[in-house]
Amino acid sequence: MTIPETSAPYVRYEVVGGFATVTLDSPHNRNAISARLVGELRQALADAAADDGVRAVVLTHTGNTFCAGADLSEASASAADPAVAASQRTQGMVDLLRAFLELPKPIVARIDGHVRAGGMGIVGACDLVVAGPRSTFALTEVRLGLAASIISLTLLPRMDPRSVSRYFLTGEKFGTEEAARVGLITVAAQDAAASTAELLAELRKGSPQGLAESKAMVNAAVLADFDESADRMAAQSARLFGTPEAMEGMMAFLQKRPANWAVTG
Repeated sequence: MTIPETSAPYVRYEVVGGFATVTLDSPHNRNAISARLVGELRQALADAAADDGVRAVVLTHTGNTFCAGADLSEASASAADPAVAASQRTQGMVDLLRAFLELPKPIVARIDGHVRAGGMGIVGACDLVVAGPRSTFALTEVRLGLAASIISLTLLPRMDPRSVSRYFLTGEKFGTEEAARVGLITVAAQDAAASTAELLAELRKGSPQGLAESKAMVNAAVLADFDESADRMAAQSARLFGTPEAMEGMMAFLQKRPANWAVTG
């Protein structure tokens, strides 16, 4: 059954007390990364950047999933040439992650739900990440005939190398304590809202100029590596999405069945 697209926004934006809260609110597809969600999220970041009254951005979500990764129904149902459609999607994701990194205001992710695939890249692009006890994480691309191409641009600088090898290759799920240990998140919290409020109280003590310059400094090397590798990773991602193996992986996921390689050994 196809769930109709709603006219309500997929991303909600609100400014209270000097902080912009950006809420992923597309529960019908578990906040999957659709073209619409990317566009609305880019606009929210632009609004925050342009507002001198915004000290920092809080990125959060509705429902039990922060972000399920790419909208596979959109990817598999595109009427456009698969290579062209994949190239457009991957470039949109590259631009989104770069917008996170170069925003001149800190971005604090407040998560208490599941994070998968492309959603992991968004987590990696945030400056501070608080994850509550219901949070789980997984890089599931390898199980779909894909690779974590684009999101590696923000994950490789955050996670320790041995953990990158493990989770990029196995696709297995892990929790908040492990996410903190490997460098993916900042705080494994029992109460994500309270821990986020504590970080925001500290950020409030920083001047806008101090915050902007400090973020630019700590992200300088990340952005340099990002720009050096982005075209290569985008090309890899676009190429993989159009392969028969990836099409089988995505269809198997949507049909809730094992992919053919998982049953043939």
